[in-house]
Amino acid sequence: MSVDAQSAAVTFDPQRLVTARELKGFSQVDLAREVTGGLTSASVSQFENGHVRPSAATLERLATTLDVPVSFFAARRRPPVADRPNEQPEPDVEVHDRAFFRSLRSTGIRDRRRARALTQVVHLLVQELEYAVELPAYGVPQHAVPLGSDLEEIAGQVRSALGVAPGPVPDMLNVLERHGVVTARFRVSADKVDAFTIPYPDRPIVVLGADKGYRDRSRFDAAHELAHLVLHRDLEPGDAALEKQAHAFSAAFLMPADDIADRLPARADWRRLIDLKLEWQVSIAALLMRAKTVGPMSDAEYTKAMKALSARGWRRQEPADLGAPETPRLLSAALKVAAHAGTTLEELAARGGLPIQVLRTVLGPSINPRPSVEL
Repeated sequence: MSVDAQSAAVTFDPQRLVTARELKGFSQVDLAREVTGGLTSASVSQFENGHVRPSAATLERLATTLDVPVSFFAARRRPPVADRPNEQPEPDVEVHDRAFFRSLRSTGIRDRRRARALTQVVHLLVQELEYAVELPAYGVPQHAVPLGSDLEEIAGQVRSALGVAPGPVPDMLNVLERHGVVTARFRVSADKVDAFTIPYPDRPIVVLGADKGYRDRSRFDAAHELAHLVLHRDLEPGDAALEKQAHAFSAAFLMPADDIADRLPARADWRRLIDLKLEWQVSIAALLMRAKTVGPMSDAEYTKAMKALSARGWRRQEPADLGAPETPRLLSAALKVAAHAGTTLEELAARGGLPIQVLRTVLGPSINPRPSVEL
């Protein structure tokens, strides 16, 4: 019996078993069936609920089946909350299921759970990094406003608080990362798992799809996730009304009415819309909606313009490609600083008992945004 297994048995963290299982896409029944020597699904449930602590031998079998180091199951100390250094964060189990997904109807529960599990591994890496390097302090302001409120003023206040000058936002991910939000890109098995946020109490993480290759859509996604941190961090996700409110905030944040309203067309002037797209780094569809919301475009003209957009095939692929999506830089920069100070990714993974192969897969698109050639 390994020392790591014996130690993990004593300090077993049930949430880590949940995470490892969901990384594999297993249900409790699946895991019970796959473990060498067999387990009952009731046993797995008791382990995950913390009612029963697995033996060292059982943990070794679970680790082999789930492709994680046995030390992954051991509880770890956690760094203080980023914006409240004297306060310890809540247990991760409290926020594990609080992920703001764009649409619960279009994403299966197993895919959502795997996406959360991958993000949990990133979060655990960030916690290890916090002991090696000093990350930017979390500084996103929070506003509690009723649904249906006008978000123009609040979006302007948030832009000012985050140091965003009037006009187009130069780099949406940079705005998030400079204020302590960890961002990452990785591909989840389901195409419909889009951008999402997990509001961990110590440091929120925003995940953007690695397969969404449109810069304008990705920027809007990032602003949408910022909206959840500003407006909904303490609320329960899953409400379509919250998603609609976040969408409205995104538009106001990226295209402030005071800066853009008088430049928007009253009709579908494609040349002007393309010029605005290139300047503001947002989609034509978003500009049309903005023209209807705060500009001179009537509802009838908006409907006509959107029909024309569809007829031209531009709902799927607009003209005037803006290039590659913005690249997350915080994790990459932090890992470089840590390595320069003598702590490699492999050492961080070993300290946290983290599966290095999962980290490399998850961090790959963030560290190297170029798509890989698969044969």
